[in-house]
Amino acid sequence: MNSSIKQTAKQAVGNFFVCLIAMLSSVLLFAASFPNPLFSNGLPFLAWVAYAPVFWLLYRVNIGASVFWGALYGYTSYGLFNYWLTLFHPMAGLIVNGIYLAFFAVLFPFLKLAVLLFPKRGYILQWLFWMVFEYLRTLGFVGYPYGITGYSQWAVLPLIQIAAVFGVWGVSALVVFPSAFMASLFKGELPRLAPPIKEFFRRERWSLILWAVAVAAALVYGFVSPLNYGGKPTVSVALIQHNTDPWRGDIFSYRQNFRVLKRLSDEALAAEKKPDLVVWSETAFVPRIYWHQTYRDDQESWVLVKELLDYLAQQPVPFVIGNDDGRKEYNKEGRLEEVDYNAVILFEKSEMAQIYRKQRLVPFTEHFPYQKQLPWFYDALVKADTHFWKKGTESTVFESRGVKFSSPICFEDTFGYLSRDFVRNGAELIVNLSNDAWSHSLTAQMQHFSMAVFRAVENRRALVRSTASGQTCAIDPNGKVLAMAEPFTEAWLTAEVPLLDGISIYTRHGDYLPRVFIILAIMMLITGVVLCILKYQKIRKNS
Repeated sequence: MNSSIKQTAKQAVGNFFVCLIAMLSSVLLFAASFPNPLFSNGLPFLAWVAYAPVFWLLYRVNIGASVFWGALYGYTSYGLFNYWLTLFHPMAGLIVNGIYLAFFAVLFPFLKLAVLLFPKRGYILQWLFWMVFEYLRTLGFVGYPYGITGYSQWAVLPLIQIAAVFGVWGVSALVVFPSAFMASLFKGELPRLAPPIKEFFRRERWSLILWAVAVAAALVYGFVSPLNYGGKPTVSVALIQHNTDPWRGDIFSYRQNFRVLKRLSDEALAAEKKPDLVVWSETAFVPRIYWHQTYRDDQESWVLVKELLDYLAQQPVPFVIGNDDGRKEYNKEGRLEEVDYNAVILFEKSEMAQIYRKQRLVPFTEHFPYQKQLPWFYDALVKADTHFWKKGTESTVFESRGVKFSSPICFEDTFGYLSRDFVRNGAELIVNLSNDAWSHSLTAQMQHFSMAVFRAVENRRALVRSTASGQTCAIDPNGKVLAMAEPFTEAWLTAEVPLLDGISIYTRHGDYLPRVFIILAIMMLITGVVLCILKYQKIRKNS
């Protein structure tokens, strides 16, 4: 009896460590697929098998244990993938890792349920569940697109052209499927060549053939669909990279930063290739321009704002500047209060011609809507030096000298629907203003930039980025990087990009593909449950 117990315990410990190795393998493959400290562009081919170890693990554990493995995978994978988050905010890493601990703790039991309901073809439902999860986790207050599988393929231009039809979700669907298929091949057994493998491929050949045809069709589309924008009107944009985190310091630091911005802008304007527009990054100029121009309650800040306005009054082209748009507004109770918007301001000379206010604020660190429900958590965020902004409500399209453009701010260019809204409103160009300087990390900047590439392809619009420290660049409507400034340097980059007005399938219809996945997953889940009930009733009847 003791021998039997010892043998069982030994097997349990052995299985735990096998599962742990599988889980950690998947974590490493996932993180390495995206830009990372060792490979700044990432290793996109790894994404095609990155989830196979955890899908395989789920064949070896019961549905209760899958909760534990999901929680461990979620916390570990995002802790490694987004290691730089703690530099953004003291609580950011803990919060994001905790959220994904919870998300994957919920997802993994569904993945296990898929193979319980469909012992032979559960991998199809697993694939659907994963795609539904990738979409749902971008929604709501905690929506966070980092780590969406398709983004790992940002540099594989022939493949990502299908984003103009399906969004990033089409790319994710192709890349995730092999992991679920491969795991089903071995069903929790250690890989070995054996006759059952041949039987599996014979039985599941149509799934494999359909996937292969889809990949081939995507690549064919990728080679024939890129736009030929020669002959289209163009605009020349000067992108200024001042290589500082503008929020660090005091009025003296703000003045020093302003001098750098002026010098770089003057160099760009004096160059042989003249820009039509000059763009400064997110909150590049920190003192609140409208506030100090209107209320003048801080003499030093007003003097600096006046210097900026005097400088702009002398410029031959419009300037696009990121700034804290502070002002007094009436709240819902009818009381006048001070509010701050993270904003982009278009200056024609020294006049504020138009303003865009950030709509999608970073959860917890820029926005927390549950102050009344969770006052203790709100107070903790405030004590951690959190700067909350008020949300903007309009997808503004700027218009200057015949050029129509919109300016998603930093985090906003990671969401497909926002750039889509801008383009549907008439934007011919996407101008992103970002500040990732706080991260001191090329990995963080490259992960952010890699998602911006998809916004260009999805909407068939050129996209330019003016950033505090990188990646300042120009991307054509096919996702090709036309030029990029050296990160972590003071630099300016003037790029000539096309202005387009066509509407892609994705721009017209949006995120329809993940909604199809949701419907299919629900239908397959209901079918599996019904079949399981019928099978159980038949067994009871026969017994």
